[in-house]
Formats: sequence, structure tokens, C-alpha cells
Amino acid sequence: MMNKQNISANISLYGRSIWQTIASRLRPKNGIEDILNYRYISDRLATSGQPIVPEFSYIARAGYRTVLNLAPPNAANAIPEEEKIVTALGMNYLNIPVVWDNPTHEDFDRFCDVLASRSERPIFVHCAMNMRVSAFVFLYRHLILGISQTEARKSMESVWQPNEVWQNFIASEIAAHQSRSIIED
Repeated sequence: MMNKQNISANISLYGRSIWQTIASRLRPKNGIEDILNYRYISDRLATSGQPIVPEFSYIARAGYRTVLNLAPPNAANAIPEEEKIVTALGMNYLNIPVVWDNPTHEDFDRFCDVLASRSERPIFVHCAMNMRVSAFVFLYRHLILGISQTEARKSMESVWQPNEVWQNFIASEIAAHQSRSIIED
């Protein structure tokens, strides 16, 4: 059962998300940096919220070879023909449909597997608003690549402050990773 604080936080989060989407769609488009909540992470990784159809050509021109979508196909701003659009531009398309209110360890493991298997080729990862993605990228950079929690958290926090569901998910993934590390030693 949601308490008043959680309801208020969700209303604030969704209201901000709607405003960001509208503002992004109204701005003139000049390149990849104009995609909703775009974040450059490294030469091989960038993230964003849901690109609109013309923006996929920016992604291809920037040299990304794979587009990984973490939003379910029924997300409010999903593009039904996204896979077809992406592959027509010569990129690979993958989808790991992470349910907003129920991210799972299996989702994160699949995400890590995709990033590891494509580590030599640039990958562009998006979801509806870059919230799911930024949390997964934070965990990947911290837990898998060994980047400090403070440094890895910066790109996530430039997009949002995780709500209670995502705070719990992040904490459980960090705890699970620490448990595995102790067992492996």
C-alpha cells in the first residue's frame, strides 16, 4: 500500500517527466545531444529517454551499432516500429522490458550480459525517460566496472533521484554483488 509520501513523490516524478518530454519535443533538433535526457557515458556507451523517429538517425550517424531499449513495448511513449526503424538504419536492436514498478535481478543480469557481449562496439541504451537506464548504468559501472559509487552515481542523479522502488532495487543489487564477492573470495 502506498503512503501519502510515496504518492506525492510519484506525482512529482511523473509531472516532471511529462514536462521534460514536452520541452524536449518542442526544442529544435540538431543532433544526438538533443534527445530527451541524453547522457554521454563513454566512447562506447550513451543513454537517453525515448528517442523520436528522426533521432534514431542521429544515433546511427554518431556510430552506435546497437540500440538497447529497457522500456516495455507498451510504455506510453513507445514507438511500435522501433525495431524496424533501428535495423533499417544498420543497427542492431534489443529489448529488455523492465517493468517500472518491478525491476528484477534477472533484468539487470540480462543488461550486464548485453553490455559485456558488445563491449567493443558502441551501444546506445534508452527507456522512456532514462530513469531505468540510468539506474542500471550506475549499477553496471559501479559493480562490474569498479567505478566508485560517487562517480558512477553522477550521471543517474543528473537525470533523477530514484524513488523508493528503485532505491530498494539498487540497494538489493549492491548487497547481492557484495555477497557474491565474499563467497568468491
